[in-house]
Amino acid sequence: MTIFQRFRSLIIGVVMMIVAIIFIVDPSDTAYLIVIAVLSLGLAIYGLKNIFFYFTMARHMVGGKIMLVQGVVILDLALLTGSLSDVPKIYVLLYLVVVHAFSGIIEVLRAMEARRTVSGPWRMKFSHGVMNLLLALSCFIFIRQTHTAIIIYSIGLLYSAIMRIADAFRRTTFILIK
Repeated sequence: MTIFQRFRSLIIGVVMMIVAIIFIVDPSDTAYLIVIAVLSLGLAIYGLKNIFFYFTMARHMVGGKIMLVQGVVILDLALLTGSLSDVPKIYVLLYLVVVHAFSGIIEVLRAMEARRTVSGPWRMKFSHGVMNLLLALSCFIFIRQTHTAIIIYSIGLLYSAIMRIADAFRRTTFILIK
């Protein structure tokens, strides 16, 4: 990671932490709409980035069509997320349960694979996966409360900010091939 990437990661982590603390302190309906807008915009940007990457480079790579499919699915997920502003909040909570549970399972499986194959930082991935599973479980338990979606999203955002800041200060190993 270059110095610019470390600095950018640190700034993004601090901004994420500030936004998460603001949402935890005041979980209002405006914060609910902001969370949905941020999730939708973030997913749309990521999906468009994958589609753009496919058309510029990945179509010439082995397995490049996966990037196109992934971009289209994520863009559809962004459109679904953007349309959740008018539905009852229980559907948003179910959506958060599914997203956090799926993400947690994937991270735990990746960490177990990294533990078997590489002696790298698998503990951070494992803790991130377990945290996502705990967020999914807490979202499922407190599904009847109205402001639960904001608080659970804020806790996940706070944890991601802490992980991003820790990753900015972590030493990276370089492999030199001669």
